[in-house]
Amino acid sequence: MTSPTSPVTDIAAVLDRAAQGGRITPEEALDLYRHAPLHALGGAADAIRRRRYAGIEHIATYIIERNINYTNVCVTACKFCAFYAAPKDTEKGWSRGLDDILRRCAETVELGGTQIMFQGGHHPDYGVEYYEEHFAAIKAAYPQLVIHSLGASEVEHMSRISGVSAEEAIRRIHAAGLDSFAGAGAELLPERPRKAIAPLKESGERWLEIMETAHGLGVESTSTMLMGTGETNAERIEHLRMIREVQDRTGGFRAFIPYTYQPENNHLKGQTQATVFEYLRMIAIARIFLDNVAHIQGSWLTTGKEAGQLSLHYGADDLGSVMLEENVVSSAGAKHRSNLTELIHLIRTAGRVPAQRATTYEHLVVHDDPANDPVTDRVVSHLSSTALSGGTAHPELKLLESR
Repeated sequence: MTSPTSPVTDIAAVLDRAAQGGRITPEEALDLYRHAPLHALGGAADAIRRRRYAGIEHIATYIIERNINYTNVCVTACKFCAFYAAPKDTEKGWSRGLDDILRRCAETVELGGTQIMFQGGHHPDYGVEYYEEHFAAIKAAYPQLVIHSLGASEVEHMSRISGVSAEEAIRRIHAAGLDSFAGAGAELLPERPRKAIAPLKESGERWLEIMETAHGLGVESTSTMLMGTGETNAERIEHLRMIREVQDRTGGFRAFIPYTYQPENNHLKGQTQATVFEYLRMIAIARIFLDNVAHIQGSWLTTGKEAGQLSLHYGADDLGSVMLEENVVSSAGAKHRSNLTELIHLIRTAGRVPAQRATTYEHLVVHDDPANDPVTDRVVSHLSSTALSGGTAHPELKLLESR
């Protein structure tokens, strides 16, 4: 019997086959994740990236966006979350008014942002009607902003509150202004780790079923993974397998974005965490295994800027965002911040040409000449409006001093 410490596959042969465009099995992916030398794994992933983006393989992208958290009131009480407040916790719980949300949209446009992520807790009173009203108001006031928001968990919740099917909920919020789903709530899709950290959420299979329904209705999405909450290596690979299987049928996942659990102020208390090396290996294995997903995004927000930069050598083609506001992972201890100038510098010093992208990954501005790089100290990522007193991206609040 082969032990978990011994590969059952020819590592070099599988990496070579993958680098040449061949599909690998979940069993081979697990062996590579466990046993492949780090640089060989990254080299194969980067070769796949370069082949996929031949002609523009020298470019790495980023986006300017804002995560508008509309409420922290939530009924799911996920064990990794430091952001939520129980519905009866009137001291801690809050919801933003529509005027406040629209002001944040205005700031996003002013600072060159093209996308908002409208995300928050599963509020017991917020059904489909709430999202219809807010998305319609945002689109009416700021039609240039892409609403890349929510995920299957929110759809499951709002449809239950409003007494409609998930399909009807998706149709209605899409008609109101939702452009695409942000893949929120995936966490870990396999049953054991999902029940351990988010027992009140829908199953991983149901999450994927809702995403498949959305794709069938023309609403694309990204896919995500939360690493470091106690899942096994095999469960991480199973998460990828579940995504790849749906993607084979729908083609609706634009990108895969792994990020790491943050240990502060939550019930897990940092008892298990993913290392930077585990994260880089996941970036690489995702690029190798998810041959049907176009983009792999590095998450410097949770792993740090150096790790984010390294991810560009391990198969990632995108370095995420200058996120003008973010509260969820900030509440759990994520303290990494950057700004537009620095993010461009990180990409360029990784040996790539930076390009600002749209939500759908088209290049909006290619920074091919450093002499023409934008010069600004206002486009700062990320400023938390709840974890930092008085916070918002708006310069009038002068939070730049606290960086």
